[in-house]
Amino acid sequence: MAWDGSDLDGPHADLAGRWAAALGGGVRDHVVPLSTAESRRLLMRLAADLLTAATGDAAQVAAVGAALATAHFVGDEVLGRSLTVLGAYFAETGVAPARSAELLGWFAAGYMRAFRAWLLAEQESVRTADITARQLVEQQLRTSEARLRAVFAQAGIGTGLSDMTGRIVEVNSAFAQMLGYLPEQMCRFDVTDLSHPEDPPGMWELYDGVLRGEHDSLQLEKAYRHRDGHTVWTNLNVSLVRDDEGDPQYTLVLVEDISEQRALRERLNYRAHHDPLTGLANRSRFFDTLTTAFADRSSRVGLCYVDLDHFKTVNDTFGHALGDELLFQAAARLQGCTTEPDQLVARMGGDEFVILVPRASGTGDLAALARTILAAFARPFEIQGHRLTVTVSVGVMIEQAGLTTTDALLQAADTTMYWAKTGGRSRYAVFDPDRRRREHTRAELTAALPAAVNRGEFFLDYQPIVTLADRQPVAVEALVRWQHPELGVITPTRFIDLAEDAGHIAALGAMVLEQACRDARGWHDRFGLRAPVISVNVSAAEVADPAWLDRVRTIIAETGIDPRLLQLELTERAFMHATGRPLRALRTLTDAGVRIAIDDFGTGYSNLAYLGQLPLHVVKLAGQFIHRIRTTTTSDRGDLLVLETIVDLSHALGLTVTAECVETLHQADRLLGLGCDTAQGWYFHHPMPADRLTELLGS
Repeated sequence: MAWDGSDLDGPHADLAGRWAAALGGGVRDHVVPLSTAESRRLLMRLAADLLTAATGDAAQVAAVGAALATAHFVGDEVLGRSLTVLGAYFAETGVAPARSAELLGWFAAGYMRAFRAWLLAEQESVRTADITARQLVEQQLRTSEARLRAVFAQAGIGTGLSDMTGRIVEVNSAFAQMLGYLPEQMCRFDVTDLSHPEDPPGMWELYDGVLRGEHDSLQLEKAYRHRDGHTVWTNLNVSLVRDDEGDPQYTLVLVEDISEQRALRERLNYRAHHDPLTGLANRSRFFDTLTTAFADRSSRVGLCYVDLDHFKTVNDTFGHALGDELLFQAAARLQGCTTEPDQLVARMGGDEFVILVPRASGTGDLAALARTILAAFARPFEIQGHRLTVTVSVGVMIEQAGLTTTDALLQAADTTMYWAKTGGRSRYAVFDPDRRRREHTRAELTAALPAAVNRGEFFLDYQPIVTLADRQPVAVEALVRWQHPELGVITPTRFIDLAEDAGHIAALGAMVLEQACRDARGWHDRFGLRAPVISVNVSAAEVADPAWLDRVRTIIAETGIDPRLLQLELTERAFMHATGRPLRALRTLTDAGVRIAIDDFGTGYSNLAYLGQLPLHVVKLAGQFIHRIRTTTTSDRGDLLVLETIVDLSHALGLTVTAECVETLHQADRLLGLGCDTAQGWYFHHPMPADRLTELLGS
């Protein structure tokens, strides 16, 4: 809403006062005289309108600039002083620098358009004066020309006139001073003498079109070379002046110095695309450059994703100031690893960097770059009196642009970098799509586990454990399977670790134990003393759970299984961690009659002396031992001695020995000869569902 004159206080009054003071003589010496009071009222209205328009669009702000020019405030430096006052006021009132530059640009553009329109209108009035009133017209012409010349000479905006050959006819002092010349010196130039290496493409073709009368005006940003050599950036408006016949006669240029605004814009643009700490490209510029690289869908784009090893430890130990200096020096080393001008080093955040190779020839080149990076970081850093060796992990990824996306490429490189970290750090890894698919499947399985347990997708198979003497089943091992709706039957080797890592092992383990106990109770009810012992695998994570003991006892009570028919299998490594409460829980169960077996014995710590300290009943020999005696040609006397030692020691401790993974008659005979008690494996029986096991037990 325009100012109605009622409010003489407030922000606009303050701005108007500053404006009037800054203009000084400009307020008094404009072309159409106004009294001091009239001038102040005008500035009061314009200040109020500008503050209202500051939250609006370009047209509203430009209208205020146009109003100033329309009121004939065209004295020397009127626009320049106005921009200075307005810029300072915006800065004091918290207007963002980018927004301030935008508002000042709109204001100046409106001023120049109105000023040019006024000049052209004045020329038109001269050209269309009534010929029948020659004396009056001549007087008006002289007056108008005097007025125009005064405006031309006093205008704060650079103004110049050239003829149709390109010869400069006249320039005002503002234009000449802008470039470090006197007006008469500039009149010795042709327009083309003012060309600059940074002139935009096609600019001179457009100017030629103006000279030919094809265009009446053009507006663009143009650089001029100052007499002392530096560059002056301007906002250039070129207008064609025609004679009475409509033929091109002159070109009129209005030139505004925007060097400061452009410098501000470039600083803001730099900050928007560079990391303030390291000076490297930031994420925004990286993605812009990556998107450009993807424009050629046939090109192969490569990335080296780099992460500093143990940077957090350095930061926490020596402080953030040293950490920042480390990042700065690391950025410099990475920059020094590039081999081509189009390779871009960017900081992605924290201690993560990426080198973009937009036209990669192959994995070999990327791997060579990764090795160069590793070598660069092999040298210690000297920071604040500390000598620090900080290595990096590098993920290498290359793909044809048309076969992937920018996000997928970056994610693959990031994933590969973490492979390098998990592989031991201070190394690089190359993307492996098969490994990525496996990890993706693992992630999907992990996410699906809880719902799968609730939906009953897990089921049990049972593998009989037989005595080696008469090959009769005396126990069965419960083996859990996952009937995945899409992947089919999944074996436990693919999901047990996932369940442990994701915290789902308690629910899964409880389901397995309960189902196994119910089946075992059913066999006991049907076969009595011939019912087999049910052996169930238990993880170290389950035993470490304070609620596990109560959960097991509850399942035993609810299913009604005789505890003596239940055997719990723990791996050798799990037993080594079973101290304190977990070990007491195992002893509590053995006191109740539950049997405890150590599974895969020989693959972990193999501390034979430790066997006597555990609440054990059964030692299950690891399959890898049994595999070594598969045939007569694979048997080794050393392996047989190890097996014989374990069997003899176990028997001396009162333990039963079970061999796993028996697949040949030779294995079964050798194990029997070594004194092994029981065995399981494909030679005797494959895992089978409960109903088939029932048939086997009844035969």
